Amino acid sequence: QVQLVESGGGLVQAGGSLRLSCAASLSISSFNVVGWYRQAPGKQREFVATITRDDTTRYLDAVKGRFTISRENAKNTVYLQMNSLKPEDTAVYLCVGSLYNPYRDYWGQGTQVTVSS
Repeated sequence: QVQLVESGGGLVQAGGSLRLSCAASLSISSFNVVGWYRQAPGKQREFVATITRDDTTRYLDAVKGRFTISRENAKNTVYLQMNSLKPEDTAVYLCVGSLYNPYRDYWGQGTQVTVSS
């Protein structure tokens, strides 16, 4: 069974940094795309960043220049380095891995990030 487990969330002051990790139960390079989404209370889940098998990255405009997605194949892990955090970044952050042929998404349980002003 494919599992993704997030870690690294917590409480941080505005301007601080956190690094989230998403550990997969299979080779991270098996996924065509791995991404981070977030969901704040009362809001819809939104895309944050993705990284493809060939290391192409994409970011939500609001996090460009502050967040960096990367992966470490040897540890089957994808990271989200978050710098210059803002209160509006507060949310549950979820990792998702997408496999093609057939298409299927695998979601983690999420990790809470809280940024205080």
